Amino acid sequence: MKPVLILTAAFGEGHNAAARNLQAGLLAKVPDLSVPIHDVFQEAYGTLNDISKNIYLTAISRAPLLWSACFRLLDETPLVEWHIGIYQAAARRLDALISKLRPGVIVSTYPGCNHLLDYVCRKRLRRAFQTITVITDSLTVNTAWHTAHADAFVVPNDATAQVLLRRGFSDEKVHAFGFPVPTVFAELARNPRPPKTPAVRGERWKVLYMVNSGEHLASDIVRSLLAIDNVEVTVTVGKNEALGQRLEALAAALIKPLRVLGWTPDMPHLMAESHFLIGKAGGATVQECLAAGTPMIFTQVVPGQEEGNARLVLENGAGFLAKTATEVAAAVREGLSENGTHWAAMAASARALGNPDASTQLADFILKQNA
Repeated sequence: MKPVLILTAAFGEGHNAAARNLQAGLLAKVPDLSVPIHDVFQEAYGTLNDISKNIYLTAISRAPLLWSACFRLLDETPLVEWHIGIYQAAARRLDALISKLRPGVIVSTYPGCNHLLDYVCRKRLRRAFQTITVITDSLTVNTAWHTAHADAFVVPNDATAQVLLRRGFSDEKVHAFGFPVPTVFAELARNPRPPKTPAVRGERWKVLYMVNSGEHLASDIVRSLLAIDNVEVTVTVGKNEALGQRLEALAAALIKPLRVLGWTPDMPHLMAESHFLIGKAGGATVQECLAAGTPMIFTQVVPGQEEGNARLVLENGAGFLAKTATEVAAAVREGLSENGTHWAAMAASARALGNPDASTQLADFILKQNA
């Protein structure tokens, strides 16, 4: 079987997460299959690409209105096609990979890769491979995702499939397999360990807070959560050890228990065992929560790509939007009121929106194209 080449870029963790999870799904099916993942922009430009990523991350967290304007510009003009030719080093890198690997399928989880592939293939008489685009956003699909060639588009859900169908794509070309989440979510769905209701089981409600780019709100949010009775709070701070120490000191001063975790590989289980996850509306986080059946409380929604993720959850009653510490605490109290009746309905909505088996289903589809 020919290799499957996966292209991604680290402008948003969702692209890389989708690539890694898809790779795992393919290798679970065919362990000896060659499934390399490449970020040709990083490989070609190194430090310069790192600077670009930092500018992007700064823009979405500190200048959301500026990023919103950039998103609309990319959506409403062929800007990506116009300037893709300046990335000559990345184009050469991609061309060399294709020549070396001779893949049967190329999967893109980042829209810029699609356009770079078009640029590389402009002189080829025909493509000797299938091209599959995995769209990582829900509802607000930037046109940059689909103005480059693809033999198939994979979207996170039926609602996003309808967006592409309304734009003129055929049913045969659009596939709502879901966002490729870690395969462990499928195992958790087959052997569920749902959060226990405190009034019935004698335990506490569990709230998981993933601190992201809204770090400046972290202390206030943790303080507001610790003030809620019968709630067990876990905070993940990634590699930000200084923040973790500040939050631990805050909890100690309040004489309240708080679990603070750095980077952890056990996020799927933490999600599945929590009653709420508090965080931003990133594509990977939202889809993993839905796969786990865990309602969300959004503290940040990046204009453009994350708006659709938030809409999907909010419009289907699977979460809250709470931009201040006071609103976060109020959302938790509302969700857990009446012995969690509201929470139970939200959890059911989340499960209905998620697909814990998406990686396996997408892997099956890709393998058929690669036969």
